[in-house]
Amino acid sequence: MKLLYYPETDSLSIDLNPKPGADVQEIAGGMVVDFDAEGRPVGIGIPHASQNLDLSILATRALPPATSS
Repeated sequence: MKLLYYPETDSLSIDLNPKPGADVQEIAGGMVVDFDAEGRPVGIGIPHASQNLDLSILATRALPPATSS
């Protein structure tokens, strides 16, 4: 998973899965979710992120360790 913030557009992109998106649905206030061909979410786009989210902290909890391929 990747979190990508773009200050020039004040948008946050959350990449959940590397699969390509096949469908996009707006869920609220310009926030969109990308879905793959099987209907699973692969990304979330959030415009005006600093106005709608607290971007001052990023916390994680109990993420599984990375596995070697």
